[in-house]
Amino acid sequence: QVPVGTDIRGMNILGLVLFALVLGVALKKLGPEGEDLIRFFNSFNEATMVLVTWIMWYVPIGIMFLVGSKIVEMEDIVLLVTSLGKYIFASILGHVIHGGIILPLIYFAATRQNPYLIGIQNTLVLCFISPCSVSSSATLPSMIKCIEENNGVDKRIS
Repeated sequence: QVPVGTDIRGMNILGLVLFALVLGVALKKLGPEGEDLIRFFNSFNEATMVLVTWIMWYVPIGIMFLVGSKIVEMEDIVLLVTSLGKYIFASILGHVIHGGIILPLIYFAATRQNPYLIGIQNTLVLCFISPCSVSSSATLPSMIKCIEENNGVDKRIS
């Protein structure tokens, strides 16, 4: 039997993206005449970003009150804390097993090289003791130097 296409309800995202691209190119081709509309869309984008920023700042407060109301309704808080503790422990254990055992084994099986990159201890120490470690720009030069000199990674790859 030959499949027959059906009308799917919903927004045509591909058509919308294509229209936006073509409109942008057309406005740029117009030159000075299209600048007003481009400025309008840029202003609209900035206003939308302000709204999104407000939402991102206030949503955690709303979520806190929603969760808080459910916690207050619970009769056995100890059950909640133990269940949550078991979940957190299982999640951390799963991450440790996956990231510390399974992925290195797959890497070793595929490359026959040490998966733990022994030559990057200096960078890891810098990463944990540096107050600038929130940004990778503080540790990136050290990491590049370590992987090139200690682990023999090609400069084009690093």
